Amino acid sequence: MKRVVVGTRGSRLAMHQAEHVISLLQKIAPHREFVLQKIRTRGDLISEVPLAKVEGKGFFVKEIEQALLEGKIDLAVHSMKDVPTFIPEGLKMGAILQREDPRDVLICRGDNKLHELPPGAAVATGSLRRIAQLKHFRPDLVFLSLRGNVDTRMRKLFEEDFSALILAFAGVRRMGWLEHVSEVIPTGVCLPAAGQGALGVEIREGDREIEEMVSRLDHGPTRISLEAERAFLREVEGGCQVPVGVLGETMGDRVFLQGVICSMDGRDLLRGERSGSVVSAGEMGVNLARDLISRGGAAILEQVRREFNIHEEQE
Repeated sequence: MKRVVVGTRGSRLAMHQAEHVISLLQKIAPHREFVLQKIRTRGDLISEVPLAKVEGKGFFVKEIEQALLEGKIDLAVHSMKDVPTFIPEGLKMGAILQREDPRDVLICRGDNKLHELPPGAAVATGSLRRIAQLKHFRPDLVFLSLRGNVDTRMRKLFEEDFSALILAFAGVRRMGWLEHVSEVIPTGVCLPAAGQGALGVEIREGDREIEEMVSRLDHGPTRISLEAERAFLREVEGGCQVPVGVLGETMGDRVFLQGVICSMDGRDLLRGERSGSVVSAGEMGVNLARDLISRGGAAILEQVRREFNIHEEQE
């Protein structure tokens, strides 16, 4: 029996996601033995520092990708929102699984909705994207920076002095915590991060045996939606560090794309939409990004980068 080593981050959520992928692959290849290998990433080691203040990209995948390139693992399972828009030479996304609900959720001690929180209520999140958009919706709230694994953030909600927590619906559902959700935040209020809710399986180029097995997990509509989102993100040179949201939805042979760039104080919010054929998904993402950039998005992003001393990494 041939062993297949699957690499992932060591958080409970990452492990749960990788185990889910393994369960699917086990059905495709029952003769294989799948072994899970935890890999610590730079993002895990700097969990107390806001990502906006950390130089570079790929905080949660670089070490895993290096292990894949060196042959230490045979495939890697990622949350697609963590994957930079440029894949290293020699690697490829062998599959993008069907997406979970991509929206964000509010988890509140008092079970209030976002519009019901009292003025001055403290809301915790580690995402500039969420902070900027939610400040636009509720400028009277106080937003606190909070990073760490989702279970750590959940625990801190009940231990520290803040009223609510913003997390991704997908992670909350995968951890079995839906009963704690006070509200699923509408995309009209807060667009998600590119790739949020989707899992990707990264493999080495030329590994035909692994590629053939993994490709059976690929979900075409999700891949097309993410193609549009990631093209948008690449064009605005975004990532975890900038307040940019985007959501693509594929329905039949059409793609519907929404994007937003927002200033950190929430005052300036630029939003746009595009729709078109699935064959033009990537082009659509680029065009929407260029539209928002030309309408003032470039100045907003430049201000954010100066504020947080963000340096773009050359790819």
